[in-house]
Amino acid sequence: MIRGANGAGECYLENMALTVNKILGEALMLPPASRASLAEKIVESIEADIEPEIERAHLDEVKRRREDVRSGKVRLIPGDEAMRRARRLLHK
Repeated sequence: MIRGANGAGECYLENMALTVNKILGEALMLPPASRASLAEKIVESIEADIEPEIERAHLDEVKRRREDVRSGKVRLIPGDEAMRRARRLLHK
């Protein structure tokens, strides 16, 4: 590890941030299908590290939401409308 003046690894963290930003910049230049494939692979690598309790809670939530849709308790909206609403909320 590269250590900063105080020995706390500051240089290492700065280099890591630069590396992540460089990778992100290069990934954003890929065509959409390639970006989607890369994102899927990254998510899969993270999912491999999920604790079983968290995975179970996630699955339970998915089942609950599916039942809410099937029972008519909630109404689905098209993906593009959902994205418009989310973007609007983020820009408030």
